[in-house]
Amino acid sequence: MPKDHGIGASPKRREDVRFLTGAGNYTDDINVNGQAFVAFLRSDVAHGRINSIDTSDAAAMPGVVRIFTGADFEGVGGLPCGWGITDRHGNPQQEPAHPVLAQGKVRHVGDPIAAVVAESESQARDAAEAIKTDIEELPAVVDMKAALADNAVKVHDDLTSNLCYDWGFVEENKAAVEEAIAGAHRVTTLELVNQRLVANPMEPRVAIGDYAAHSGDSTLYTTSQNPHVIRLLMGAFVLGIPEHKLRVVAPDVGGGFGTKIFHYAEEAFCTFAAKAIKRPVKWTSSRSEAFMSDAHGRDHVTKIELAMDAEGNFLAVRTDTHANMGAYLSTFAPAVPTWLHGTLMAGNYKTPLIYVNVKAVFTNTVPVDAYRGAGRPEATYQLERVIDKAAREMGMDPVELRQKNFVTEFPYETPVAVVYDTGDYNATMDKALLIADRDGFATREAASKAKGKWRGIGINSYIEACGIAPSNLVGQLGARAGLYESATVRVNATGGLVVMTGSHSHGQGHETAFPQVIAEMTGLDESMVEIVHGDTATAPMGMGTYGSRSIAVGGSAMVRATEKIINKAKKIAAHLLESADSDIELKDGNFTVAGTDKSIDWGSVCLAAYVPHNYPLEDIEPGLEETAFYDPANFTYPAGAYICEVEVDPDTGQVSIERFTAADDFGNVINPMIVEGQVHGGLAQGIGQALMENCVYDENGQLLSGSYMDYAMPRASDLPNFDVDHSSQTPCTHNPLGVKGCGEAGAIGSPPAVVNAVVDALQRNGKNDVTHIDMPLTPSRVWAAMNS
Repeated sequence: MPKDHGIGASPKRREDVRFLTGAGNYTDDINVNGQAFVAFLRSDVAHGRINSIDTSDAAAMPGVVRIFTGADFEGVGGLPCGWGITDRHGNPQQEPAHPVLAQGKVRHVGDPIAAVVAESESQARDAAEAIKTDIEELPAVVDMKAALADNAVKVHDDLTSNLCYDWGFVEENKAAVEEAIAGAHRVTTLELVNQRLVANPMEPRVAIGDYAAHSGDSTLYTTSQNPHVIRLLMGAFVLGIPEHKLRVVAPDVGGGFGTKIFHYAEEAFCTFAAKAIKRPVKWTSSRSEAFMSDAHGRDHVTKIELAMDAEGNFLAVRTDTHANMGAYLSTFAPAVPTWLHGTLMAGNYKTPLIYVNVKAVFTNTVPVDAYRGAGRPEATYQLERVIDKAAREMGMDPVELRQKNFVTEFPYETPVAVVYDTGDYNATMDKALLIADRDGFATREAASKAKGKWRGIGINSYIEACGIAPSNLVGQLGARAGLYESATVRVNATGGLVVMTGSHSHGQGHETAFPQVIAEMTGLDESMVEIVHGDTATAPMGMGTYGSRSIAVGGSAMVRATEKIINKAKKIAAHLLESADSDIELKDGNFTVAGTDKSIDWGSVCLAAYVPHNYPLEDIEPGLEETAFYDPANFTYPAGAYICEVEVDPDTGQVSIERFTAADDFGNVINPMIVEGQVHGGLAQGIGQALMENCVYDENGQLLSGSYMDYAMPRASDLPNFDVDHSSQTPCTHNPLGVKGCGEAGAIGSPPAVVNAVVDALQRNGKNDVTHIDMPLTPSRVWAAMNS
């Protein structure tokens, strides 16, 4: 029988009641009495020198309160980068200033030049359009390799070049990798592009700044995945506001996918402007603004080489990647192509030697940062595409080649500095093959041919690293913040629990899944547990939600705090039951003396904690509230196998996803329904990247895909019904819940599965020279490959 309570049950998401009935409280729903509105004047050239900004006509327009330019931010800190990389020569990354409003130059289309504060949104927009600027347009650099040429235009005049860093990992392996490649039976080489993407969460970004002159307190309401980090970065490094005088609130957030992790100029501006004009200030992004102001994702160009012996055993992997940083360093941008990418280049395989080189490059484009998966999709795509090509070159079945090289003994220390604590990659592959009915593929292929379509099947095996940790290690790697999580559990006198967590939910279902954990531990009903998050004034200092860390890190902090609650409650119960606390058991919401029928219910113990008339005061304080901070000992390592079947129309190149199977190992699963939904969402995003999404600039740095007219997003009709399985569970060994995380898996494993399937379809129909097609696999690209 399926569970109906606690861990492993699938209650409906309680937060969906307010979302589906229109009762959600998003940042744009918040209006502060007396607020003014902001519109930004943004650069329409990718690179230019600001000679003058004339705001006189705009300032005289109706409703205008004040106009700000970069001059108003002289002496104010720029937006900080939260991760520093040391390159393979021991040099720190080049780290240019990132002003809140452009100073001296504009460096990408969308760079904010000025901001108008007015009584209404329309008045602010009209005045922004009336600002006169004299900007001397300069040559722009968009192509990463061209940006590194000796005569390339520099994005930042004060840097030595457009190279942010030249990172090598593991540098001491380099010579051995070169030797292994030189002596290998076969070396499969593939050059590929992981194209630039725009996250496009349903809710655009919003920022509201408020300032209380009587107290000197500032408040920022913002669409953020990690309000405490925004408070730290903006307060300490940009505006110089002590944290106890700065409150950051992130209410309901309508999707993030990474793009709402970062500290943005608009947040700093609204907080600064509210104090400057002594009024609340509100900015709501338009969708077109989001395309040119939200951090973009991916944008890697890579050459990968896989060396094998005559039996197909992997000997070495070498990669050379150019990673686009855009015009500035976004909050965690330097970490994505390095520590979140290079450390995963072992994949699921026992490759003994690996060397990864990454050149991060500045260009006149929107900054690039973490996007769902963040480095792991890039690593998986490289590895799984080259393995598929290698299988064809070796004349081996792609499943056989993978399984031949799978890691099978744990813990396993990879040559790229991480240790997989547990896993069973054969189990997920076998389960995927069973569900996908690979044995029946020939029959389905024949049916497709009868319709005039070419059918292909693509196999993929992925691993990812989630819950990035521990803090002391990532600190050595360049992180400028801790990566722990926190929780405060407050038990009321009547027995209800309030959990204040540093994690933040923007679609993950924390308000449903977290109470299931508490219910499992206490035997209480989930309805007695309330989850509070998103407000630095109430939640303890936490690092927010990204990298599939919510349950593995945030949930573990909550478990530790709840354990403290239970231990204290047992002492109170023992006193009331005249027993030793070591004899007290908690089950189904009752404290019982082991081996007897003496018991007392949860509510009575909680009341005694707050009405301590009969209480062990000499031993413990009244009240029942505990806080815990949890710093993981290691990453968690979800893994899985994905199988995609496609039909390709040989006349048009149109690709249709016909079947998709996802078999994942997420460790212990708290709520199977929520996990399935997270996988579905990730698959949609990964398939969207594989087939249609593409952020494109022209040679002048103009954004050609700056709206939904030019940037294709996946729709329901583009996707099949997914077959999702997460029954192959190998629990994580180093967190108290045995969980691994599930939020990014679908976006990691699906792109190579789709591309592998399309290449397979073409090769099955005589196009043996087609060994790769770069994403997105649009009809025109596939048709061109078939007819080249």
